[in-house]
Amino acid sequence: MTARLESQPMDFFLRELPPLLDEVRRRLGEFLHAPAADLTLIDNATFAMNVVAESFELSPADEVLLNDHEYGAVLRIWERACRRSGAQLTQAAIAVPIASPEEVVQQLFAAATARTRLIVISHITSPTAILFPIEAVCREARRRGIAVCIDGPHAPGMVEIDLTKLDCDYYAASCHKWLAAPFGSGFLYVHPRQQAAIEPIARSWGRAPSYRPKEWCDEFLWAGTRDPAPFLAIPTALDFLAKFGLQAFRAQTHELARYARERLMSWAGHGALTPDSADWYGSMVAVPIAPGECQPLQDALWAEHQIEVPIVPWNGRRLVRVSCHLYNDREEIDRLMAALEKLVESA
Repeated sequence: MTARLESQPMDFFLRELPPLLDEVRRRLGEFLHAPAADLTLIDNATFAMNVVAESFELSPADEVLLNDHEYGAVLRIWERACRRSGAQLTQAAIAVPIASPEEVVQQLFAAATARTRLIVISHITSPTAILFPIEAVCREARRRGIAVCIDGPHAPGMVEIDLTKLDCDYYAASCHKWLAAPFGSGFLYVHPRQQAAIEPIARSWGRAPSYRPKEWCDEFLWAGTRDPAPFLAIPTALDFLAKFGLQAFRAQTHELARYARERLMSWAGHGALTPDSADWYGSMVAVPIAPGECQPLQDALWAEHQIEVPIVPWNGRRLVRVSCHLYNDREEIDRLMAALEKLVESA
């Protein structure tokens, strides 16, 4: 595809690319149970979240509600948006261990007020690897008239996503994680009720091809000259997972994450953050270990054992977060455990 672009850029950008991007959006829409017209292609979830933060109108009378499991970059994005607008940013505390979806919903909305205009929440949290009950969150938010922006970079592929059923306002995600598409392949879902207000961060021609009427997504698809290869590879990634079997993929990677969780809990002697269920974690799991420095341990795992695994500081805890894909196996988990035992006990 890149060779076709480089050999004749004008023909590729003007004539070949538009229907190819439309087909990517169509395939993604099928996968996400959403109309293609409500999706645009964007570099990654962080870029998409910045678009939402720049587009969602806030005033000093408003509040944006996050929680203490959110990704640090997302928190920084909304801190800036609130600082610029004068709005209040609030963080709900979601205590662990979590026993039920009702606990999450109750603790989150206990921090909401009549001023809350937007909830920003992860589908699967980054530091704690918890699968949040976003369906219940969206239902309660709609009942209260609060918009919802879901940060979902870890979800596509790992879990089922039904954007029509969710009825959230925004969903920002990356495809380079569990879908295994290239870096630079993400998407942003915007509900029709929000599309009139969405704006690109970098403005270019935003011009629709002549063969169809202009759409809101053109501002993002026609955002300047760039290599579209990562976007065009998304259908191939979807085909690969479909050929392997989505349910088989999810079952195999969850079972390996469960094995890692059991090994870590048995060694560390700490309780779990959630119940042992695919309702609470998928192909990624985080387990508390003994207190201590995080970055030196992560660096030592790589330098001495060539193992890369995040050691995450979160709310006074030190967590080991293990991600499992088709290329991982139990032997690698066993190697991780041996390395952790050696490094932690010798510290």
